[in-house]
Amino acid sequence: MRRFLQWQRLVVLAAAVGLVVSLWPAASSLYDLTGEETLAAQVRGAVHWLNTAVRPQPRLSPDTPVQNKGDSIFGVNTFLQNEVEEAKRERSLQLAHDAGFRFIRQEFVWEDIEIHGKGDFEDRRHEPAKSAWEKYDNIVDLAEANGLEIIARLSNPPAWSRALPVEETGALAPPDYFNDFADFAATVAERYKGRIRYYQIWNEPNGNEEWGKNRPVSPEEYTELLCLAYERIKQVDPEAVALA
Repeated sequence: MRRFLQWQRLVVLAAAVGLVVSLWPAASSLYDLTGEETLAAQVRGAVHWLNTAVRPQPRLSPDTPVQNKGDSIFGVNTFLQNEVEEAKRERSLQLAHDAGFRFIRQEFVWEDIEIHGKGDFEDRRHEPAKSAWEKYDNIVDLAEANGLEIIARLSNPPAWSRALPVEETGALAPPDYFNDFADFAATVAERYKGRIRYYQIWNEPNGNEEWGKNRPVSPEEYTELLCLAYERIKQVDPEAVALA
């Protein structure tokens, strides 16, 4: 009996190894596979990759052709919230316009807007305190002045949205309560109704660090977050488009 159980374990182990080998991509190293530099992060990344590889794929509706409007479809990533001087923000957007871009994908950083607590949009990190919206209002004004449409990326939760310290969760982990994020998304959409049409929900939820340092990547959880944010955005601005 003991020998039979040993053989059973060997068969299961061999099957597991065979599965890993058959699914393993054409990557020459764990760094190539995961993009991570440390061994611990590479192992987490490999586990997440295998989890995705064996997960049943969603059953989607057939693709629907869309009519091309004939306008420029090109855009550029911007991080204008990190630029202190308004003149430099304006110059960056002028250059984007002159280069032929129509869109900018600009972060609207949750932890930089609803900083100190839920419903608190005052920035008291420096004296004197000021509205946390001030910088983002300016970015929207400048984008409009330069004929650029904004794709607002909503991500980066504040520390207050998670019970565990950032050292355990990672700085980009989702909030404990997804409705907190949906409330934030609705607040942004209501403030910029008629001025921002496109909202990207999160950045790269399929990445290790983007979905929490010590939690597995979860398509199901991200879908829940996406649906909640979509519903709340549409409630305040039916013309808005939520992007995944």
